[in-house]
Amino acid sequence: MNPLINSLMVRAADVAPIKPAVQLGTPLLLTIAAIGIAILLVMIIRFKIQAFVALLTVSILVAVASTIPLKDVFTVVATGVGGTMGKVALLIALGAILGRMIEVSGGVQSLADHFTAKLGAKRVAVALTGVGFLVAIPVFFEVGVIVLVPIVYAFAKIANVHPVKFGLPMAGIMLAIHVAVPPHPGIVAGAGVFGADIGLITLISLIICIPLGFLSYWVASIMNRKDYELLPGVKAQLDEFGSKDIIHEGHEGKDHHVVAPPRPGLIIFLIAAPIIQILLGTVGTLTIDKESYWYGVAAFVGNPFFALLVAVGLSFFLLAVRRQWSLRETGEIFEGALPPIASILMVVAAGGVFGEVLRTSGIGAALSETLDQLGLPLIVLGFIISLALRAAQGSATVAIVTTAGLLTSAVTAGGYTPAQTAVIVIAIGFGALGLSHVTDAGFWTVVRYYGLTVSDGLRTWTVLTTILGLAGFALTFVAWILVGGLSA
Repeated sequence: MNPLINSLMVRAADVAPIKPAVQLGTPLLLTIAAIGIAILLVMIIRFKIQAFVALLTVSILVAVASTIPLKDVFTVVATGVGGTMGKVALLIALGAILGRMIEVSGGVQSLADHFTAKLGAKRVAVALTGVGFLVAIPVFFEVGVIVLVPIVYAFAKIANVHPVKFGLPMAGIMLAIHVAVPPHPGIVAGAGVFGADIGLITLISLIICIPLGFLSYWVASIMNRKDYELLPGVKAQLDEFGSKDIIHEGHEGKDHHVVAPPRPGLIIFLIAAPIIQILLGTVGTLTIDKESYWYGVAAFVGNPFFALLVAVGLSFFLLAVRRQWSLRETGEIFEGALPPIASILMVVAAGGVFGEVLRTSGIGAALSETLDQLGLPLIVLGFIISLALRAAQGSATVAIVTTAGLLTSAVTAGGYTPAQTAVIVIAIGFGALGLSHVTDAGFWTVVRYYGLTVSDGLRTWTVLTTILGLAGFALTFVAWILVGGLSA
């Protein structure tokens, strides 16, 4: 046989659909899935195994238990990694670079100074909540909290109050943004698994997060009527802060020159530019005929990858070049943004593997049929499952990608419109917002930096995130009704 023809035949065989060796019944498939989830939680919670390793291990065990042929198991693994990472890796990486550029340039402090100056000393908590909303879009939650801590400490010392008075509402809205608004990894991964439109998710989730910002401030203001114990370590750090720390004096580069912080308007522009570009592209693809040349232009310009690449390019010229950073220093800033997201990308990849195993094994279809019999809207089930996984193992990203994997078949078979699919992803994201407690790294970040005891952290942070998660889901359900979800 001709070697070329033989090669093509081998490749055709490689892409043939993979099926389980034995078609198991629905009860057995669901039992395998339940045991798999239980093993996953035990590995992460009890044995502290990294989520990527735990997800990958459970995926392989579930694949074998569901009788996927052994020779095909790692083909399924590779398909899951490629299918998910191809949709989200660049987006997460570019978002991390943009956030790092804004952070290192002093842009976060510049925004904080601007908002507090405009709103006055009596409205510092309102100002910082607004700053948190903007900063959280390109900056990861834990990073944003840590970067803003000096400003929170400085104002807390001047007002002679506990740092949580200013930090709690700010951190609340930052976490809401983190779980629901691209380019953050969990929501991007969920969108990638479902094939949801990033532009629609961005538009809907940002609209929902605006009232959540007001709610975060209001709920936190009620909680802050009580005095909380201030841990000695944070009290000592507060004693070192003076009023001069409120004014950011600039970024000291490697050549020891002091550069004035960027103007707040510039930072707002860099944050808003990719969002506006994505939304314009989304509107264009929804209103322009698909056969038109301009439809392709709108799809290209509004692609999230391209929008974030443009934003990174703008940050290079408007922050690095204009501030006379050397190319070496700028390159180090770019590279420094990537290591922190490596573990996140691996978790997302393993989540993609888990979803592909569920689809190939037939577990996803069995779960979809069972959920249909319950009669509950898929959006409700997505929220509940994500909330339960979040409470159990702590990571919002793991909760979102695992829930998305479980519900992929149900979403695919449901015949949902792009808007409905986007709303389902957002509901899953808000499920991962609530019940942040001792299993969550974000809980310890808030407790540690704001000087709260664990019990006070549970009374404040855990309660606030749960209220915001429930409110976020309630608003998402309104969006579901508006896009016709109940008639689907």
